[in-house]
Amino acid sequence: MGTMQLQLHPTLLPPSSTFRPKSIRSSNDRQALFSRIAPVYDNLNDLLSLGQHRIWKRMAVSWTGVKMGDRVLDVCCGSGDLSFLLSEKVGSDGKVTGLDFSRDQLLIASSRQHSKKHFRNIEWVEGDALNLPFDDGWFDAITMGYGLRNVVDKHKAMQEILRVLKAGSSVSILDFNKSNDSLTSSITEWMIDNVVVPVASGYGLSEEYKYLKSSIREFLTVL
Repeated sequence: MGTMQLQLHPTLLPPSSTFRPKSIRSSNDRQALFSRIAPVYDNLNDLLSLGQHRIWKRMAVSWTGVKMGDRVLDVCCGSGDLSFLLSEKVGSDGKVTGLDFSRDQLLIASSRQHSKKHFRNIEWVEGDALNLPFDDGWFDAITMGYGLRNVVDKHKAMQEILRVLKAGSSVSILDFNKSNDSLTSSITEWMIDNVVVPVASGYGLSEEYKYLKSSIREFLTVL
């Protein structure tokens, strides 16, 4: 999610069906989308959030209450930002597992790990958020950044997260806001249409980022 080597475990799970907003017809389409985004994903996050996403991610890790020596999971880890922050928190005696269904994202995460030699406590696992390959009550804390709104079955994803989380421990989920206020929702959609998509188009990824509106509309707010 402990070695410096990239450790992928595709045989643990059936082919992932995790990501499929309505505008994406199949899980294969979703995996292809994230593979296309992977090379510029971090740059786009910095640009579109004016660097604020780094502050939000530190807050998300802090909310878990993770401590030295803990065993933690970062679901839908992407290029590894939350995993690296968790790694600093748990220390050399702890263990971080970064799980994602995109091999391209995991390869980028692994390359970043190699450039930061003190992150030796992270393992990267290729797997499905709807069928986590871990025992019940295995983790002391869990994070999920910008992943829940993209899963096919959000209730199932939450059930899996709670299943592998130790009793009394915390999960911290960071994602785009789904507001009940019509003005706020309108502003969000305007920003996506007039800022996010045009910026993404500069990277040749306008179609890939148009799905944001539908995924935010479908975001889970009540279990």
